[in-house]
Amino acid sequence: MSEIINAIFTYGFLSRALIVGLLISVCAAVLGVILVLKRYSMIGDGLSHISFGALAFASVMGFAPLSVALPVVAAAAVLLLRLGGKKIKGDSLIAIISGSALAIGIMLISYSGTSADMNSYLIGSLYAISKNDMAMAIVLCMCVMIVFTLLYNRIFCITFDEDFASATGIKVNLYNTIVAVLIAVTVVLGMRLMGALLISSLIVFPALSAMRVFKSFMAVTISAACISVISFLAGFFLTLLWDGMPTGACITLVNLIIFIGLSIAEKVRK
Repeated sequence: MSEIINAIFTYGFLSRALIVGLLISVCAAVLGVILVLKRYSMIGDGLSHISFGALAFASVMGFAPLSVALPVVAAAAVLLLRLGGKKIKGDSLIAIISGSALAIGIMLISYSGTSADMNSYLIGSLYAISKNDMAMAIVLCMCVMIVFTLLYNRIFCITFDEDFASATGIKVNLYNTIVAVLIAVTVVLGMRLMGALLISSLIVFPALSAMRVFKSFMAVTISAACISVISFLAGFFLTLLWDGMPTGACITLVNLIIFIGLSIAEKVRK
């Protein structure tokens, strides 16, 4: 274990991966509670597919990946949160948009032959985290904490009852847009570490696990963040111990074990 700790401080990509992973874990958990309660738990999976399509397009066209992915995914997140449940049910809308984006991304990659460059976006990689990613993760985490702290009551209202929130004068569309943009950035940055196939687990699992134990919104949010951090740290060190194991898969399996354990504990307690 001491060798692993020394390696983290010796190699820049490992220390960056650790910092970004911790920050993204907190952001994903906090925002994941909102999504799960709003019954949009699969939006992370849908946005990751959309992001993959945008990144594939940027790679083929020679554009900067984040400059294309961030605005595209943010627009998709806003669309899903605003239109879901109106003309098309939320889960159906996610399936339509994400499936189409993923298909376009795969077609572009197959046509251009750049599949090797996109592997890190599909399954995640410790080596893919750059200094720019770390800076963006720090800014993102600060924004999520500030928004959640200052706008807690409004977020609480729009999470549980948008109609009531609107009737009390809360600008529901504005706050949904803020949440959507934060989710989009979290997904795009988290894909570098978790991959498009598993980023949704970082959003959904901690919230569901926390709900096995706590019932209040604040308690669920705080415990979800703690569970997410613990899962990431365990998965991160497992990746280093078992050289070659995908980080995203390790983190997801730890999340699954925690969820099963807390579910069993809840049934025993009842």
